[in-house]
Amino acid sequence: MSQSSSSDTATSNQAAQPMTTQKAPSSHVTDASVFGRVAVVCGGDSNERSVSLNSGAAVLKALKSRGVDAVQFDPKEQAITELANYDRVFNILHGRGGEDGLLQGILQWLNIPQTGSGVLASALGMDKVRTKQLWQGCGLSTAPFSLLTADTDWQQVVNTLGLPLIVKPVHEGSSIGMTKVNHLDELPLAYQTAAACGDEVMAERWITGREFTIVIIDDEAYPVIRLEPADITNFYDFEAKYNRNDTSYYIPCGLSDSEEQHLQALSLAAFRAVDAKGWGRIDAMQDQQGNFWLLEVNTVPGMTSHSLVPMAAKARGMDFESLCWHILAQTVQ
Repeated sequence: MSQSSSSDTATSNQAAQPMTTQKAPSSHVTDASVFGRVAVVCGGDSNERSVSLNSGAAVLKALKSRGVDAVQFDPKEQAITELANYDRVFNILHGRGGEDGLLQGILQWLNIPQTGSGVLASALGMDKVRTKQLWQGCGLSTAPFSLLTADTDWQQVVNTLGLPLIVKPVHEGSSIGMTKVNHLDELPLAYQTAAACGDEVMAERWITGREFTIVIIDDEAYPVIRLEPADITNFYDFEAKYNRNDTSYYIPCGLSDSEEQHLQALSLAAFRAVDAKGWGRIDAMQDQQGNFWLLEVNTVPGMTSHSLVPMAAKARGMDFESLCWHILAQTVQ
């Protein structure tokens, strides 16, 4: 299949292969009262608002089913300072504002425990270019790229990266604003599409091969998932993630044991390099020569019962309610 890049996961697509279930890790918190009053922060005003609301609704339902005193908190509808009235936050605010260090900084200032990564990892992870630059500096394999502006020499981009290539906003998720470019004359329009998101724009070498996602929780890489959209000539775009039912997910992923272990180790190194904590996801490709290429890190991935993090957790022996509890329990020292 062809290259894809994503910040969240499909909520309605099918698993294509039986999962090999492992024993679930246990949580050190057993009493819901320990959590106090919990704000499930979701929604916001980013381009991923609708996805975040879906994730938030699923997390809220799961926590309440386990007796947690949890409520939905939407920063678009409520003053962010009202978070001072809560004991801790389950952050499921995708995109800008919630995944880029802004919310993390506010909560740190208010001394409110929160799920997931802190300011540094969130800011880095939301910036595809700086993440890739950091990975390159650490000797971790990531696809070559170029920053684009309205004055860019398009021919030079093609000379450097080849065709096809993929153009994407630097600070967006869910494949918003992304375009596969097959011909030189398609580059200007692809740039305009990405720039319309109000963002810096990058072009990345197209990797032809298989796409994988690696969920990381508690510094452990969970069973690798292989993604396969119905249209294997295109990438895992917004339609494939959220509006189509014909994307396939494979656990076991089809890699040999040694390949899967190598990819898990590479993903853990990439996760740690950006100082990510708690839980998240790494997206990667394997080219036709068998080489792995890191695409991006997701510090607030999609969290519905059909998303990729719950899929990997299920293969690890953890149902959705237990997964949400486990992530929230990371906020309790």
